[in-house]
Amino acid sequence: MTADGELVHVDAETHPDLFWAIRGGGGNFGVATRFRYRLHEVETIVGGLLILPATPAVIESFAAEAEAAPEELSAIANVMVAPPMPFLPAEAHGKLVVLALVCYAGDAEAGERALAPFRALAPLADMIRSMAYPEMYRLFGDGPPGPAQEVTRSFFLDSVDAEAAEAIAGHLRASTAPMAVAQLRILGGAAGRVPGEATAFAHRGRRVMATLGAVFERAGDRPEHEAWITAFNDGLRQGDAGVYVNFLGDKGEARVREAYPGPTWDRLAAVKRRYDPANLFRLNQNIASM
Repeated sequence: MTADGELVHVDAETHPDLFWAIRGGGGNFGVATRFRYRLHEVETIVGGLLILPATPAVIESFAAEAEAAPEELSAIANVMVAPPMPFLPAEAHGKLVVLALVCYAGDAEAGERALAPFRALAPLADMIRSMAYPEMYRLFGDGPPGPAQEVTRSFFLDSVDAEAAEAIAGHLRASTAPMAVAQLRILGGAAGRVPGEATAFAHRGRRVMATLGAVFERAGDRPEHEAWITAFNDGLRQGDAGVYVNFLGDKGEARVREAYPGPTWDRLAAVKRRYDPANLFRLNQNIASM
């Protein structure tokens, strides 16, 4: 549904400019009332939680193994101070760990081989197993309610080398927040083979997406944690950081532009002028028509 109330069918042949824009354009162009997906059946996967000691060497090695892994394997590393989880040794509580979520979508034996390099990093807890794919989304449950305040920062990295791994460990140890985390999502694979200009998501060549966060209780502590996350961001920055729009908070137009580099922004603005010149759809990461 467009801003003027017209219901349009959008695909690669019909309204191709709008089809391009809505795949990554952040809700700026209309209301999608129906989607059609190309699905791929996945019965069982090999995956789950792997918890590792978060030394700089392990952080660097985990990222390198994830990048070298076959495309069937996806990996997310959450570097954080370990809470008192019952399946962790007591001596690991309060220590820096890599809480990794891994998923191999393919043959179980091949999955075990693909995961062997991660298991060689001396895990503190290994909860990887064969499971039905939906079980991956039930590993954490809803969890208990936590503190109400948070600060976050997300950006792209080109690598997690020794220097970056040292910075991650050092900044997390320096945080005074009840919970502080650096999440590393290793990118590439099939999504990376799509040309950057094919959709409004233009960062397909980036190798790692990092998200830093601090969760705390008192609103008055926000300046302290904002300063920490700014220093952390600056310590990890590698060239043009960019950002994925779905991980972007209310940070202003300059940060929105970082989500859409170069000609992507200009092309999105042109589509906005055509379909929503009055900027009706503005409660979003806004792309103004002018």
